[in-house]
Amino acid sequence: MRAFREHTGIVVPLDRSNVDTDQIIPKQFLKRIERTGYGEFLFYDWRYDAEGKPQPDFILNHHQFAGASILVAGKNFGCGSSREHAAWALSDYGFRVVIAPTFADIFSTNAGNNGMLLVRLSEVGVKTLLDRAEQTPAYKLHVSLLEKTVRDDHGFSATFAIDDFRRTCLLEGLDEIGLTLKHDAEIAAYESKRAQSGW
Repeated sequence: MRAFREHTGIVVPLDRSNVDTDQIIPKQFLKRIERTGYGEFLFYDWRYDAEGKPQPDFILNHHQFAGASILVAGKNFGCGSSREHAAWALSDYGFRVVIAPTFADIFSTNAGNNGMLLVRLSEVGVKTLLDRAEQTPAYKLHVSLLEKTVRDDHGFSATFAIDDFRRTCLLEGLDEIGLTLKHDAEIAAYESKRAQSGW
């Protein structure tokens, strides 16, 4: 997993609450077994019409947000089913950070296990970021997991809380497999002892 320490990127304002995982990545795209290749289907039903043509009014189809890597959204982001594909799609599209007032629990775990930082800010703070991203061309945020801060170049600054375990995993680039491999020597010693004793 790619480690996360600090990141600066263009912000996409998705001013919607209760964005569920079926909206993030619709069910018809869940047949792939790889973790990659989902980015082109992110928010598919919002991005494209019935003929597969881009919807001009959807935010990701606006040229000024090309290359954006920070998503700001409303409360309860990632609700719905437990599909990990939602985190894969956001990451594959290029998002490294999602900022919202609240997140669904299972989505939070899936995002963290895929190297994506979820930042919880107050609804007032999120509204400020949404407004600035809509009004300021190529609006950028600087997000530091080291300092647990979010700031822009226009006077906005906020701190955020994050579970110590999740923070450590992100800083060190450790998913569940990586965490297990940190104890490879102890596991090998245990298995050797077990084999010798005939357990």
